[in-house]
Amino acid sequence: MNTSPTPYFTADHEMLRDTLRRFIAERVLPFADAWEETGKVPREVLREMGDLGLLGIKYSAEHGGSELDTLSTVILAEELGRCSYGGFAVTVLVHTDMSSPHLFHAGTKAQIDKYMPDLIAGRKIAAVAMTEADAGSDLQGMRTTAKRDGDSYVLNGSKMFITNGVHGDVFFVAARTGEPGRNRQISMFIVERGTPGFTVARPLKKMGWLCSDTAELHFDNCRIPAGNLLGEEHKGFYALMKNLQNERIVLSAQMMGEASRAIELALEWVTQRKAFGDTLWTKQAIRHKLAMRLAQVEAAKALIYNTAWRDSQGQVVTKEVSMMKALCGTLVNEVMYDCGQFHGGMSFIRETAIERMYRDARVQSIGGGATEVMLEEIAKRMV
Repeated sequence: MNTSPTPYFTADHEMLRDTLRRFIAERVLPFADAWEETGKVPREVLREMGDLGLLGIKYSAEHGGSELDTLSTVILAEELGRCSYGGFAVTVLVHTDMSSPHLFHAGTKAQIDKYMPDLIAGRKIAAVAMTEADAGSDLQGMRTTAKRDGDSYVLNGSKMFITNGVHGDVFFVAARTGEPGRNRQISMFIVERGTPGFTVARPLKKMGWLCSDTAELHFDNCRIPAGNLLGEEHKGFYALMKNLQNERIVLSAQMMGEASRAIELALEWVTQRKAFGDTLWTKQAIRHKLAMRLAQVEAAKALIYNTAWRDSQGQVVTKEVSMMKALCGTLVNEVMYDCGQFHGGMSFIRETAIERMYRDARVQSIGGGATEVMLEEIAKRMV
């Protein structure tokens, strides 16, 4: 029987949520401050997630996956967001839902058999390298090239803002294989760490997501076997666009998990903090602002759940995904601002969760599709 407060989630979904909450309480929250200092999530923690089946939720059982649905990935992302450490959340989600799907959907049997078991088990960590300094939301501006040379491809160029770039093992790299200029002749390639000509140029120091490693990557006559082409040549642009739908669903769920937790923290604070003879909760302006933010977050969650359910039914949800990403990217930042405001001076102190969450949220209206780009995607589908 479905005991979930929504019609979308089954008992199995709620078991997954319980497993995630226990794991986060036991293996993340007591240690994540230290990870923020070192700038890295320990490999053993990711392997433990693999042992629990959390890194292959939608993948086939043949390779160690759980064969669950899009709503299950929403639960994963939402609970990771609730943990309040955005760097940990994005380390996992880039691996599970932003990079490895390229292999799952476009890989040959040999490629899947070679890499997927280790990725699902957490023995190897994945990254996707598409963004460049001059090509973020505008992927047609990509300059990294891959030239066919006999039984190899030779890659040249750079990638920027690559999550899991410092410590990742398997990279799914987008490169231009057609004529130069603004066209869609882009292909995807599998590049392993240690390949000659492939280097991590530098780890990047960020405003937030501190326990997530982020890097600039260089490819200098990096020669890879032709068999490392992922999917069809020149068709990588469409693969990137397809997977961005999944990426934006999980990012939206992560953001609303973060927003929900921030409201809980703010409520704990304002019901205890005394000012002007009583708690802050007695101030109508504060009560009403938190009430409205809660209503907005719950409405956004309803959109996410409905869109994820429709996606699991094979429906086209491009407009709805763009709506989610635009809405949630803006809302999470508004929620963090208000919740920080109600914490007063404590929101400016590094030892508080709300200060970290405020910093972590800032990138959410940029990464995975900037809000302005999402609004344009919606507008194109309105007429």
